[in-house]
Amino acid sequence: MVFLFVGLLVSCKSTREERTDFTKDFSDLIQPVPQHAIFSQEGYFVWGASVVKHAGQYHMYYSRWPLDSGFSAWVTDSEIAHAVADHATGPYHFVDVALPARGSSYWDGLCTHNPTIHQFDGKLYLYYMGNTGDGRATRNLNFIHRNNQRIGVAWAEQPEGPWTRMDHPLIDVSDDSTAYDALMTSNPSVTQMENGNFLLIYKAVAKHAALPFGGPVTHLVAVSDRPAGPFVKQNNPVFYQEGLHFPAEDPYIWWDKSSGRYMAIVKDNEGTFTNKGKSLALFTSLNGLDWEPAENPFVSGISYTKEDGTVVRLHSLERPQLLFENDQPVVLFCAADTSQERLYSFNVHLPLADFSSVK
Repeated sequence: MVFLFVGLLVSCKSTREERTDFTKDFSDLIQPVPQHAIFSQEGYFVWGASVVKHAGQYHMYYSRWPLDSGFSAWVTDSEIAHAVADHATGPYHFVDVALPARGSSYWDGLCTHNPTIHQFDGKLYLYYMGNTGDGRATRNLNFIHRNNQRIGVAWAEQPEGPWTRMDHPLIDVSDDSTAYDALMTSNPSVTQMENGNFLLIYKAVAKHAALPFGGPVTHLVAVSDRPAGPFVKQNNPVFYQEGLHFPAEDPYIWWDKSSGRYMAIVKDNEGTFTNKGKSLALFTSLNGLDWEPAENPFVSGISYTKEDGTVVRLHSLERPQLLFENDQPVVLFCAADTSQERLYSFNVHLPLADFSSVK
């Protein structure tokens, strides 16, 4: 698998450097948000939506956990639920729980979170974070569960399942105590590469800093010739600046045919890459291994505009996920909340204009 990946780097570099179709400002694509493009669920925090179109309907997989458990219970009580709509931006309606709790003895037995859904060769693959622990929802982060985070994948023939889950993580921590992913792995993002292989970028936490938080928080790359792995780690941090403890998270990656490049939208925690404070940033790569901010990296600040022109100011706009139709991104799905107290959260579905319409 490794030599296939290296071959990709050599064979495609010269042609990609000549293609610059994706130099437009991504932020110009974001359109006003209709009321039906807000998804919430009574009694639950809602966080992070990933959507796939199947048999004419749109199937959304998202994280949810009980509102009365508090926001920090995402790490102990989250489950990945499934909703359906007739239109890409919604309205979406809850159908079932795709990946429920299945017992503390499983590596992902008490918590499933941060899904990203893909369809490869007619089969659905649901990548996610899972963990287990003592099952205690605490006011602050439960670090037993936080540090038990690992990456998994489940697959099904139909959006309603049944889902086949693995009894071991897809991406586990490294045995080397000095590795960037020695403490935990989380938040997978996956795309199929130009040569048919699969590229996976994931959040990793090292043990270089004091526990239980550890750090730094980086992102690492892995590749495979199959969507369910095994994946080979490449061990080079991306979306990272040396000396910073936690610059970015929540990447969504894809192969962009029009520019011949890999793309990523990343949560920029402090404006390190956009110079615009907490925001979403665009990165590009010629090979999937080496990433740099786009010429115009700013995607969005922490707000959105309604159809009546009202600007909604947010505390957070995170977990970017794109829906593609005809090889073009049509909706940017994000998780959001409105206050530092984080008493409520929802998903917002940002419609995107066609690239050809942006000058």
